[in-house]
Amino acid sequence: MKGNQITQGILLAILATIIWSGNFIIARGVIHEIPPIALAFLRWACASVIMIPFGWKSIKAQWQDIKENWVHLFWAGLTGISLFNTFVYIAGHFTEAINLALIGTTSSPIFSFILARIFLKEKITPLKLAGLIFCIAGVLIILSRGDINNLIHFRFTDGDLWVLLGAFSFSVYNVIARKKPVKLTPVTYITVTFWVGTLLIFPFAMWELYAHPTGIQWNVSLILIILYLGVGASVISFFCWNAAIARLGAARTSIFGNLIPVFSSLEAVWLLNEKILPTHITGMALVFAGVFLANKKPRELKEIAVDI
Repeated sequence: MKGNQITQGILLAILATIIWSGNFIIARGVIHEIPPIALAFLRWACASVIMIPFGWKSIKAQWQDIKENWVHLFWAGLTGISLFNTFVYIAGHFTEAINLALIGTTSSPIFSFILARIFLKEKITPLKLAGLIFCIAGVLIILSRGDINNLIHFRFTDGDLWVLLGAFSFSVYNVIARKKPVKLTPVTYITVTFWVGTLLIFPFAMWELYAHPTGIQWNVSLILIILYLGVGASVISFFCWNAAIARLGAARTSIFGNLIPVFSSLEAVWLLNEKILPTHITGMALVFAGVFLANKKPRELKEIAVDI
């Protein structure tokens, strides 16, 4: 793998995680204004509509290829679009923030490593494994605030299980996206998977709104949030993430998911006026060290040591 490709993959993955990190903070702020499945549907409906002018011509030109790969596109849309964020939004109504972040962030890369090894035969090198351990350790320090009691008293709830399902769904998507049909352009691939995922969510969103007489409490803030989720956390992030997977591989890219709670902490300081503690700084350092290790080859580390 060329150095430029690795650098591009790293930058793309980081950009995606920066945008995604805001998803948890902003989305949790509207849990009393909109039901979770409806929120997921409106997010992806917004993203799907935005993709029409970008993907319409390529979809028409590649319609035969789309039909030939409909099974792949169905599963990509189901796991990466329909299930992942819907499960996370549902979980936000049942579980505490520490459970939400702990299970979702640390389990997804573990699932991805295992699935990539089984189905893609990707090698898990000692450096990748060490990087994963560093990342998990950093995330645990951030989430526990350095207090082991927060982890000792950890209990599974219904929401925790929803988060676990969401993390597994996204891990499956990572593996599926790595095997993207060569004939399909990135624009075609993302546009079709967005629409497939959105259509699969639609009947469940309608059922949810029917079951909740209060419906959606519309206001300017909610509209802006849906636009953020649809444009930033969907269109821009997925382009970046899929491009990173193509350059780095599913297992290596999944490591960057551990940066989400790091960036979420920084955004909480900026947006919610929360304080950064020494444990935050320590945890962030470990996460960045883990990402560094997972993306270095032994030969490159030797060269760095010589330079030092």
